[in-house]
Amino acid sequence: MATNPVKFINETRAEIAKVVWPTRREVVLTTIMVFIMAALMAAFFSIVDLGIRQALQLVLTSFGS
Repeated sequence: MATNPVKFINETRAEIAKVVWPTRREVVLTTIMVFIMAALMAAFFSIVDLGIRQALQLVLTSFGS
């Protein structure tokens, strides 16, 4: 099935024209939110890791030699 390249390009341009691009403010705000969420997740998992490490160390020293 052969497609017409000109038709394809015209349809592609028509679809791109329908895209609603975000404003600069929206991009900046969502970028800031991503950095905040990444920092919160890093802190959360660091605390969880520290807690698991402490618990495991307690168990190993309790049952160790």
